[in-house]
Amino acid sequence: MRRALLVQAALVAAVALAIGWFWYNAAHNLETRKIASGFAFLAREAGFEIGETSGLAYSAADTYLRALAIGLANTFRVAAIGVVLATVLGVLLGLARLAPNWLLARLAGAYVEFVRNVPLVVQLFFWYALISENLPGPREALEPLPGVYLTNRGIFFPLPGSRPELVGFNFEGGGALSPEFAALLVGLTTYTAAFIAEIVRAGVLSVPRGQRDAARSLGMSERQALSYVVLPLALRAIVPPLTSQYLNLTKNSSLAVAIGYPDLVSIANTTINQTGQAIEGIAIIMAVYLTLSLSISAFMNWYNRRVALKGVRA
Repeated sequence: MRRALLVQAALVAAVALAIGWFWYNAAHNLETRKIASGFAFLAREAGFEIGETSGLAYSAADTYLRALAIGLANTFRVAAIGVVLATVLGVLLGLARLAPNWLLARLAGAYVEFVRNVPLVVQLFFWYALISENLPGPREALEPLPGVYLTNRGIFFPLPGSRPELVGFNFEGGGALSPEFAALLVGLTTYTAAFIAEIVRAGVLSVPRGQRDAARSLGMSERQALSYVVLPLALRAIVPPLTSQYLNLTKNSSLAVAIGYPDLVSIANTTINQTGQAIEGIAIIMAVYLTLSLSISAFMNWYNRRVALKGVRA
């Protein structure tokens, strides 16, 4: 026991020394090159505009801290919506892969295999090019649903009490998604949904066949057996790996910089280029994504415990 404690103390001391050496070395190099350190730059005027602000007030006269907050809001918005849409699409695809209809199952399987094996950044470029270069202008906008318009300037859709209308060279009123946001959201959703589909399929297959047969013997339809018996039991196998996919979607949103969406990473890069304080900027990015990931993990672990307890009581 004493030997184990000594070994652990030595490891802690070694880690502390390594961190101290790196900190001293970085501080010395910054001082030698006359590069300022610290986070005082966050209070200075940013001096650049941001194309999308998630409905928050911002101008170039605001501080770098405000600019980074806008980037965080943009990241959170696309991640939150993406998690919901990817979950819905992933569940549908996973169930489609198990459907008795041969064609439906094969089409779902082909989608999953294709999307999972193409790099996400390539898919983002594809969706951005499709929206920004191949959709028509506002005057020739496509209208797949009443009040929904697809154009190379974005996607416009109605809101309660407000419907988009063509005024001049663009639409006004209703809701709108920029080409960058739409491409990022579609790319993240379709990519993550392919992995969620396999998780759902594996979770459903992990439920013993006897549970489904018992539900059918009680007079339930196939849909009722799936909704009230199979899926609740499968959740205990689905939730843990599903957490990893939510984390991946949130972290993959940092690829937004490739298509010009002003997320946290994009705005932090602009801040670093203007201030030269790369260490602080990267530290902020790391801290934010760490906080988001830990928050998602904590929530999903809490939900997983609830699901497990319900399963035990049942």
